[in-house]
Amino acid sequence: MLSVIIRSALQKYRGLLLPGQAAVRAMSSSSSPGSPYTTLAISHPAESVTHVELNRPEKRNAMNKAFWSEMVTCFNEIAEDPDCRVVVVSGAGKIFTAGIDLMDMASDVLQPEGDDVSRISWNLRKIIAKYQETFSVIERCPKPVVVAVHGACVGGGVDLITACDIRLCTQDAWFQIKEVDIGLAADVGTLQRLPKIIGSRSLVNELALTARRMYADEAKSSGLVSRVFADKETMMAGALEMAGEIAGRSPVAVQGTKINLIYSRDHSVAEGLDYMASWNMSMLQTQDVMKSAQAAMEKKSTKTIEFSKL
Repeated sequence: MLSVIIRSALQKYRGLLLPGQAAVRAMSSSSSPGSPYTTLAISHPAESVTHVELNRPEKRNAMNKAFWSEMVTCFNEIAEDPDCRVVVVSGAGKIFTAGIDLMDMASDVLQPEGDDVSRISWNLRKIIAKYQETFSVIERCPKPVVVAVHGACVGGGVDLITACDIRLCTQDAWFQIKEVDIGLAADVGTLQRLPKIIGSRSLVNELALTARRMYADEAKSSGLVSRVFADKETMMAGALEMAGEIAGRSPVAVQGTKINLIYSRDHSVAEGLDYMASWNMSMLQTQDVMKSAQAAMEKKSTKTIEFSKL
């Protein structure tokens, strides 16, 4: 059944292409002269779906100084965009990302400003907090974020995907917490989020302390990703299909679900239930509930419902 759905999505996806273009190529939206971004390509491949593509393929999508600020700007805008209900994140070129661009970032990390140890440390802490915001903004964005990984996902790439809501990958994908190999502890989200994603604390410790690679099958069995696809083209079709399914639901329900899932992850069951009660005492008054109930009684798909923008 899944293969049928993916083939159907792939056909829809190809229908969006210009003549002679490959599917994955058409998904990309190269930064135009008027684009505010130099490291990201933004496109809208389907209604209510925004595609954010890491767009430095010539540098293996390494994360330079511009990337860290552009991601914050991008996701802050997406969070406020009523036309966007779901986000798909992927990487252009041969791999998802090689992680931090050490050559470009060295001056910030290795030569922070300050006259003494205290001032240097103070400034370095501000720099680290700024980099942490780059991925925390993904987690805070109320729109669900589906990330699609192909090839290598190294270092900062793992920090990025652990802040996303749904993780997909190709059969050739591999993941590596690389930081111990360059003399530091991962400091922008992996060590905080990965233990909440993977059930085995021992496995998380092993990956973080040895910097070994985790390949697609192990990533799937451990819970890091929920689906593995044969190749990038099929994965992107699957990601779009999933994004379309989510976008077709009530944005009140979808965004409320994401916010409460994250809150409950970080709080006790009792606190999560109390927060949920406070949340839904207002959100249950939406017209979306009546529309969905009416569709169910008439045995219609929610795809037939036009939900208002949120």
